[in-house]
Amino acid sequence: MKFTLLKTSLVAALFASSASLYAADNGLIAIITPSHDNPFFKAEADGAMAKAKELGYTTLVASHDDDVNKQNQLIETAIARKAKAIILDNAGADATVGPLEKAKAAGVPTFLIDREINKTGVAVAQIVSNNYQGAQLGAEKFAKLLNGKGKYVELLGRQSDTNAHVRSQGYHDILDDYPDMKMVAQQTANWSQTEAFTRMESILQTQPDIVGVISGNDTMALGAEAALKAAGKTNVIVVGFDGSDYVRDSIIAKSNIKATVLQPGWEQAQMAVVQADFYLKNGKPQLQEKQLMDCVLIDDSNANQLKTFKLAK
Repeated sequence: MKFTLLKTSLVAALFASSASLYAADNGLIAIITPSHDNPFFKAEADGAMAKAKELGYTTLVASHDDDVNKQNQLIETAIARKAKAIILDNAGADATVGPLEKAKAAGVPTFLIDREINKTGVAVAQIVSNNYQGAQLGAEKFAKLLNGKGKYVELLGRQSDTNAHVRSQGYHDILDDYPDMKMVAQQTANWSQTEAFTRMESILQTQPDIVGVISGNDTMALGAEAALKAAGKTNVIVVGFDGSDYVRDSIIAKSNIKATVLQPGWEQAQMAVVQADFYLKNGKPQLQEKQLMDCVLIDDSNANQLKTFKLAK
C-alpha cells in the first residue's frame, strides 16, 4: 500500500477541522510510546495528550520502554479500561501486529505514529516521518560538511525498528556515491545515548583518524559527541536525526554536532488524535492508512527556530 504524502497545508487543515473544544468527557484515549527519557518520545506523548484534552478526552499515558511484553500488557490494559482509541509508537514492526489485532477485535481502533508495522488493515492509521527522504537530507549535508572525503562511522538504531534500516539505507544511497568517503565502522547503539558513548569510545581506539559520525538518531549523536569531546576530538563532525532541542543547542554552540533532521513528532502525535476523533465520530477513517510526513534539515541556518520538535513558522 502506498503512503499518502502529507503537506503542510493539509496538516493545517486537519488541525483546523478539529479545533473546537468539548466540555463533556468523550472517553479515554490511551497514549503509549517508548521511554520518555528520549525527548522525542516525550514530545509525542505530550503532543497527543494536549490534543486529546483539547478535544474532550481523558488520557492514559504510558511507556513500553521498547519492551514487547510490557507493550502488550499496556494494550491489554487499554482494552480492559474500555479506551476509545490507542495512539501508539510501537515496540516492534512484527511483534506489535498480534496485540493490535486483539485490540481491533475488541473494538478499540489504533493509530500508529513514528514507527509502522509490517501489516496493513490492522491499524486505522500509520502516520510516520518520511525517514528515507530525511536520511537523504542528512547524508547530503554530512557529505558537504566533510567535503566529500574521509573516514566516517555510522551508529545504527535498534535492529527490530524499521526506521533504523530505512534511515541507514537513505544514508548509504547518498554516501556510497562518494568514492573518497569510507565507512570504517558501523555499530548498533540501540537508540541509546549511553550505548553510543561506549561504542564511540571503543571505535576511537581502533579508528582514531575518523572525521565524521552519522547517527540514526539524536540521542546516539549526543552520546557520540560526549565521547569525542572526552577524547579531545573537537573537529570530528556529527550529524543526527530527530530534531531535538539538545542537538539544536549543540548546533548553535558550534560543537561537534553540525546538523540533524527534524521529524515532526509533535505534529504526528496530534494528527493521530485528530484522526482518532474523526473516526470515533464518523465511523470511518479520515485518510488512507499509510501516511508520510516530510522531514526538514536543521543546521546553523535554522536551528534557532527549532523548539520541541517543531520549527517556528
